[in-house]
Amino acid sequence: MQALTDFLPVLAFFVAFKFAGIYVATGVLIAATAVQLGVQWARKRTVSRTMLWSALLVLVFGGATLYFHNERVLMWMPTVLYVTLAGAFLVTQWLGEPLVKRVLGEQIKTDERTWRIANLSWVVFFLLLAVVNLAFVYRYGLNAWVGWKLAKIGIIFLFVLAQAFWLSSRAEHPEGEG
Repeated sequence: MQALTDFLPVLAFFVAFKFAGIYVATGVLIAATAVQLGVQWARKRTVSRTMLWSALLVLVFGGATLYFHNERVLMWMPTVLYVTLAGAFLVTQWLGEPLVKRVLGEQIKTDERTWRIANLSWVVFFLLLAVVNLAFVYRYGLNAWVGWKLAKIGIIFLFVLAQAFWLSSRAEHPEGEG
């Protein structure tokens, strides 16, 4: 359920884009992200670092897009986010506990090698998303980029599912299970 609500601002952006264009959609994205932050704060009395970072990027890149009236500024935002996330996963790979283990270690018990492979797969995945995003920015134009932005929701969902299945197949099971 949380993953679905994380994508609501993107879905709101997509609908607004189809009916009113990029600049209205950018305003909707900023507003929906602010509402999302407020809802998460009201429900949990905390906001995740990833959510804060995403919201900051939406505010900065969305605000700059509206101020300069240049859609390409917003189109660059996912690349910056994905490179930052890849960097965060990579840094935790070298310094301490892999980020994927920090997130899922309570639910899944497995060996360190598996956690490192899973963590590196996120690095590669985010870097690929960043590169493909830039291809859409410079090669295919705004309409195709918006379609790509919506398609990424499914791609991310499929990647998460694939990794969950892989991790569960490598999980340590107590005696008598699995």
